[in-house]
Amino acid sequence: QVQLVESGGGLVQPGGSLRLSCVASGSIFSLYGMGWYRQAPGKQRELVAHITTGGSTDYADSVKGRFTISRDNAKNTVYLQMNSLKPEDTAVYYCNADRILSGLRIDYWGQGTQVTVSL
Repeated sequence: QVQLVESGGGLVQPGGSLRLSCVASGSIFSLYGMGWYRQAPGKQRELVAHITTGGSTDYADSVKGRFTISRDNAKNTVYLQMNSLKPEDTAVYYCNADRILSGLRIDYWGQGTQVTVSL
């Protein structure tokens, strides 16, 4: 079992920045790929950014060049630095931990943190 706790959400004006953090506990953090997903009202949850155990990253096209995902295995923490925020970035952001065991993907989720981009 992995427990994930997000923090860092809030209200920010367009063009502003936020940094989300997700602290993991309960298992060996370095064994898990880590991702940030978001879900806006009335929309499906979507992948925002992902970082593998080896540090390779992947981003949704809508956030490339603006968001940066990183991880600190010593602190069991994954970050999402969000710059040049837009109103369409408004959503609940969820932290995810993933791992493949015996050919099956296992996922763990945090409770989510609200990000609102508005004047």
